[in-house]
Amino acid sequence: MRTFRELLRDNRGAAAAEMVLVIPFLLALMMGSVELGNYFYNEHKLVKSVRDGARYAARQRFSNYTDCTGEVPTRDTADTVFENTELVVRKGSLDPAAQDLLPNWDSANFSATMTCLSELDDGSGGNYAFGGLYANVQAPTVLVTVTLPYRSVIGTAFGFSGLGLNLYAAQSAAVMGF
Repeated sequence: MRTFRELLRDNRGAAAAEMVLVIPFLLALMMGSVELGNYFYNEHKLVKSVRDGARYAARQRFSNYTDCTGEVPTRDTADTVFENTELVVRKGSLDPAAQDLLPNWDSANFSATMTCLSELDDGSGGNYAFGGLYANVQAPTVLVTVTLPYRSVIGTAFGFSGLGLNLYAAQSAAVMGF
């Protein structure tokens, strides 16, 4: 029979006991790293898709937008351009049957707007007039913005649902009219 002193000196289970104490912290660190990596990956995908959508909208004809003098194209033409822009941002193509690039798109706040710029302000009080192709033209500029609720990769299994976190991206591009 072992005495109490012998039991106190015995260290044959110390590593297992220490591991049991450390495992929750290691899991939290590992899952936090996975979640943070997924957040930045989704943010990158959203920024890229918004950039592609703005590029698509900027490659449309001038006749698809207002001509910055108040003449508005037919409503169907402008709506089609912005609907197609949303498809490019959402799915990466003009195919409505394609899979969404990111989850939670049904909860997204998508907007595509057009503004007119006739001169660029350099910040010093002087203006640079457009030249070349845009000489004597008030060029429309398209702004595409998306706010998308973030969906956690781990879910609520570890107490983190991602609620309240949003992915946001905005991109503007001058319409080229080609």
